[in-house]
Amino acid sequence: MITAKNPQFAPDQKVINRIIVLRNENIMLDIHLAEIYEVETRALKQAVRRNLDLFPDDFMFVLTEGELVEVVSQNVIPSKQHFGGSFPYAFTETGIAMLSSVLKSKRAREMNIAIIRTFVALRKILLNSSEIRLELESIKKKLGKYDQDIEMVYHHLDKLLRMQEKPKLPEKSIGYKIHPK
Repeated sequence: MITAKNPQFAPDQKVINRIIVLRNENIMLDIHLAEIYEVETRALKQAVRRNLDLFPDDFMFVLTEGELVEVVSQNVIPSKQHFGGSFPYAFTETGIAMLSSVLKSKRAREMNIAIIRTFVALRKILLNSSEIRLELESIKKKLGKYDQDIEMVYHHLDKLLRMQEKPKLPEKSIGYKIHPK
């Protein structure tokens, strides 16, 4: 459990596994949030519908048929029937933060804090991986230059070896030849 005395936070694997990317956004589906908050999906959706003005499109959106098929094919959910004919809501990080004002249970508030901390931790990881990626690109460029230099050295060494392997022409002596009589 997360407490004020324990500010260190290791992202919960259960939460991380529920975060998916749709429309270039990290989102969580209503069914997964309901499971984490320990409320029924129906109750979560009902609370959101009562407060739709708090959930603009960049906070929450309804999955399209194509997105639902994609989510099923990625094994995020077992099947479309899992939703009982209705399309699931997808909540962005800001939408999840807004859920805490709609859901009043203590468990929902605690889990909301944990989920937001997970999103922040993932963002930090992504920033660090971006820095690492830039450093790797820099190293690749340096290695590329070294590869060219090494290739040139091999080329010159090969040339020298081929010159050594050429058969030597017989040495001609300089001067007069004296033939014994």
